[in-house]
Amino acid sequence: MNARRLRTSLRGWGGVGAMAVVCALAAVFALLLPVTQSREDGDSDADGQGVAQGSQARAEDCVDPEDQSLAPDSGPQDGVNVQRIKRLGHLTVGVDQNSYRFGYRNPNSTGSAKLEGFDIDLAQAIADEILGTKDAEVHFKAIPTNERIPAIQRGDVDMVVRTMTINCDRLDDVAFSSPYFETGQQVLAPKKSDIKGYDGTLANKRICSASGSIALDKLKADLGSVIPKSADIGTVVPNQLDCLVRLQLGEVDAVVTDGALAASQAAQDPTVELKGEPFTDEYYGVAMKKGATDLIRRVNQILVDYRKADWQKSYDTWLAGTLGKGDGPPAVQYK
Repeated sequence: MNARRLRTSLRGWGGVGAMAVVCALAAVFALLLPVTQSREDGDSDADGQGVAQGSQARAEDCVDPEDQSLAPDSGPQDGVNVQRIKRLGHLTVGVDQNSYRFGYRNPNSTGSAKLEGFDIDLAQAIADEILGTKDAEVHFKAIPTNERIPAIQRGDVDMVVRTMTINCDRLDDVAFSSPYFETGQQVLAPKKSDIKGYDGTLANKRICSASGSIALDKLKADLGSVIPKSADIGTVVPNQLDCLVRLQLGEVDAVVTDGALAASQAAQDPTVELKGEPFTDEYYGVAMKKGATDLIRRVNQILVDYRKADWQKSYDTWLAGTLGKGDGPPAVQYK
C-alpha cells in the first residue's frame, strides 16, 4: 500500500454485545428487504451494438483492473439500461447489512433500524442522480459475499455496492465502475494472539475467510509459500462478518479480509485487532452487468461529481473514526 495504508488505531463500539444485536437484526431484516423486479430481455447493451463492443478487458488481457472502466464521455449515458431504471422509478442495489460503517443496520437508531454506512450513502447518491430527485427510491437487497456476482448476472439487482474489490478475474463476469475506495487484505486476530501478520506466525492456525472473496483466493494461492502449509484455511463462510463470530466463539484463530472491514470489526469488538500491514493493494468499485455500457458511464459520471465533496463528507461520517483522517478518494484512470 502507498500513503493510503490503513491506520490501525481503532475506537470501540459496544463490543460483543452490540455485535450480537447486529447479527440478530441482520437475520430478521434479510426477510424484510424488497423483492427485486424481474429483468426484461434484451436490455443488456445500452448502445445497441452487442455486448462485445465497449465491454471491459478480459482477465487474460487485464493489467491494473481498477483502470479498466469506461470513461463517462466514451459513449451514451442514457441508453436502455438507464431508461429502464427511470421507467421503473427506483434503483435496485445489492448491499451488505452487517458490515459496520459500510453497510449495516444500526441497532441504536430510533425505531426500526435502517441501513446506514459509506456504501449506502453512495448507492443513494447514484439513485438520486439517475432518477433526478433527492432521496430517490432505492430497493436495497441484502446479499451475501458469494452472491454478489450471481445476483448481477441473474438481473436480481441493477448494481452491487458492497465493498467489492475490482480484480481481473471478476472482470470476466461483471463490469465495474471506476474505483471509489482503496484498501488491502489484512489479518484480524485476538489481541492476546501470537499472530504477527500474514506470515509464518499463521502456522497451525485456523483461518476464516468468506466464500467468493479475494481473501480466500489469496489464502489458497499462498498456502505453503507465503503462509505455512500447516495453516488451516478450511473455514469458509457465506458472509464475511460470520468470520468475526467464529473468532469470538474460538472456532478460528484469525480472519483474513479487507483491511477496511477488519478495522470496522475491530471497532465492534475491542478484544481483537489488526495484525501486521495490508499485504495487497485493492480498490472497491460499483459492480454492474457486463454490456450495460450506458449505466457504467452514467455511474462513472456520478462518481466524478461525488468525489468532489460528498465522498469526503461520507468518509468523515462513517470511516474516519476507525481508519483515521484518510487521503481522500483514489485517483482514477479509465480504459
